Amino acid sequence: MANKPIRLALVGPCSSGKSTLSELLRARGYEVRQPAQEHSYVPDMWQKLSRPDLLIYLDVNVAAAAQRRPHTYGGPERMAEQQKRLAHARAHCDFYLDTSFLTPESVQEQVLAYLHQLPK
Repeated sequence: MANKPIRLALVGPCSSGKSTLSELLRARGYEVRQPAQEHSYVPDMWQKLSRPDLLIYLDVNVAAAAQRRPHTYGGPERMAEQQKRLAHARAHCDFYLDTSFLTPESVQEQVLAYLHQLPK
């Protein structure tokens, strides 16, 4: 009988790299969900919608978010609001990574290194 894949939830502010990482992890056989916690006023929505085995929090600073998506960034006020909405998830995450100065490949490498060191 094959092992069931680890169910991962990815949360973080807009432009932190969640969608890119999701695609890369799915290609490697992981079950990945993005509960859009940054848009919800329900603090633990990520738990209710995803029921993850592991929660990965990708963060990004204001300058990097503005550079990555200049037309949809929304300014520091929007980022501050997202950080408030993500506070519960950040406090409960299993793995935290600031992606502000990282390439998508480096983000993937660091997340995979974390996942590979977990007990089987």
